Amino acid sequence: MQQQNMNMQNQQGIMQQPPAVVSTKDSLYLTDMLSWNLLAFKKAHFYAQQCQDQELKVHFERCGQMHQRHYEQLLTHLNQQNHVGMQ
Repeated sequence: MQQQNMNMQNQQGIMQQPPAVVSTKDSLYLTDMLSWNLLAFKKAHFYAQQCQDQELKVHFERCGQMHQRHYEQLLTHLNQQNHVGMQ
């Protein structure tokens, strides 16, 4: 199974660095990714607040934190790209 994954990654030609220009399609997909992560963060936070079971509450909080990190990483990367593009 790992061999198949390695072969698929090699065939797809994984980029070491993102391209200097982001296409419209890529931009729309990145916007969707931001929306999905923000929504998942909000839902996990809501569920954690509603949860009575402490163990589940901790899992919801961790899940929300993960999605918040992903959201912030995307924003940081996009802001860096915008800053570089403006120079």
